[in-house]
Amino acid sequence: MSILSSIPWWGYILLIIGVIALRDILQKKHTIKHNFPVIGHIRYILESFGPELRQYIVANNREELPFNRRQRSWMYASSKKENHYQGFGTDQNIHETGYIFIKPALMPKKVDHGIDLGKPCPSAKVIGAHRDKPYRPSSIINISAMSYGSLSASAVEALNLGAANFGCYHNTGEGGISPYHKKGADVCFHFGTGYFGVRDHEGNFSIEKMVETVRNNPSIKMIEVKLSQGAKPGKGGVLPGSKITKELAEIRGVKIGEDVISPSYHSAFSTIPEMVDFIETIAKHTGLPVGIKAAVGKMQLWEELADLMKSTGFGPDFITIDGGEGGTGAAPPSFADHVALPWVYAFSSVYKVFQARGLCNKITFIGSGKLGLPDSAIMAMAMGADLINVAREAMISIGCIQAQSCHNNTCPTGIATNNRWLEAGLDPKIKSVRFSNYMKNLTKEIMEITHACGYDHPCEFNMDDLDISMGDNNHTASLRLAYGYQKDEVERLV
Repeated sequence: MSILSSIPWWGYILLIIGVIALRDILQKKHTIKHNFPVIGHIRYILESFGPELRQYIVANNREELPFNRRQRSWMYASSKKENHYQGFGTDQNIHETGYIFIKPALMPKKVDHGIDLGKPCPSAKVIGAHRDKPYRPSSIINISAMSYGSLSASAVEALNLGAANFGCYHNTGEGGISPYHKKGADVCFHFGTGYFGVRDHEGNFSIEKMVETVRNNPSIKMIEVKLSQGAKPGKGGVLPGSKITKELAEIRGVKIGEDVISPSYHSAFSTIPEMVDFIETIAKHTGLPVGIKAAVGKMQLWEELADLMKSTGFGPDFITIDGGEGGTGAAPPSFADHVALPWVYAFSSVYKVFQARGLCNKITFIGSGKLGLPDSAIMAMAMGADLINVAREAMISIGCIQAQSCHNNTCPTGIATNNRWLEAGLDPKIKSVRFSNYMKNLTKEIMEITHACGYDHPCEFNMDDLDISMGDNNHTASLRLAYGYQKDEVERLV
């Protein structure tokens, strides 16, 4: 009989523990493991799922960020068609600075109870009315820019199927249009400084590729040029060659296995006049409305753009304002936390620039940045937004648990990862229904509040319809007084 065969089972466990302990003591990389062999590993294990642990055990309903438990619970319940009501009154601190109050009418709007308030509410404006192929979105709530590559194939497919079922459009994100964006929904084709999907062999923008992409994909209804995003405005990015599969290479127009650099600036233009010419060239060749997306900081170039549009009549058909709160894009904390203005300050600053030049009714304004809850969406529309884009809220509706691991390919719900094992747990057909349900409930509550305030369409909200707590002896002020303007009246289409 050998010595090993005579060792009891618990002896093997002790042997393994001993080997780990010896390894921990001999290594110098981690002080905790060296000083506390074996036991020190517990610290790193707990740290690895810290966000989940805090969310479900430690934090209360209002503490978590970006979305607290109460907000996420509403999204989950809405997507699953569960009871999302609450009893015993509000548990929110309604006197905190920045708290929003929506003012109901003494006499609510009379509405036929047979009307389905959960169906898409169409945009009050036509985007690019003077273009060859103008577009009127069927829904005021739509999917924001999230690319295939940052999201898994199953997640993108689930969102597109859900968008097709509900009736909203789906923004591709800057990774190009993939097979998973082609499941029936209208599409906003979005590209950034990398020009993925519409680039030549040198990585420059190709109008020929743009025309070919639009011709081969009739679901593309408008085109969005990304100048910057809320998560990391003014910062480029690197797509590691290790993540570029054959499929991603074909979709993005890059080479397999080679790092791809997205610079912080566009190579196709570098001035406001050049950008306007670029927009007009794309619109002329495709016939589609063309807009821009940006986070907001310095205002000089916004003023130059508005002046040029006023004097020439040329420029973007829509402007998407992204909040500096960040989003699905991974970024250094210094950028995510401090660079660019939060959405309310960003949007109000830009809107006032175009309003001063009488341009607001010639542009469709789109809001993006934690606006996928009824109160936030109504606030945005009262401030002048015509459409709302949702990103993280859409992810939550299909199962995201806010694990905050989007940047390291370990998303436990299979949404923000390309790990095949993790992605396998996400069924696009089931999750598409969840997203569609979320959109129906979000729209339904927006419309119910709209009618409670005496209006037919959310575009009728103005800045006197909402008050904001100023944090000064619990006084409140209307959004008009707080931000210094009143939105222009929108001429709503029938």
